[in-house]
Amino acid sequence: MPSVRVRENEYFDAALRRFKRACEKAGILTELRRREFYEKPTQERKRKKAAAVKRHMKRVSREPSRAR
Repeated sequence: MPSVRVRENEYFDAALRRFKRACEKAGILTELRRREFYEKPTQERKRKKAAAVKRHMKRVSREPSRAR
C-alpha cells in the first residue's frame, strides 16, 4: 500500500495528488477493478489474447512500411 508523508507547509491537495500518483504507479486501481468480479479462466484467456492482438496490431501500424 503506497503511503505519503505530508511535508511541513504542504497543502493537502498536493499530498493527495502524490498519493494518487503512487497508487497509479503501484497499479492498485487496476488490480481492484480486475478482482471486483470473478472472471472465468476462459474469459481471462480470451481477454488477454485480444489485448495481445491489439498490441501487435498497434506495433505493426506504428512501424514504417517496408515496401520494396
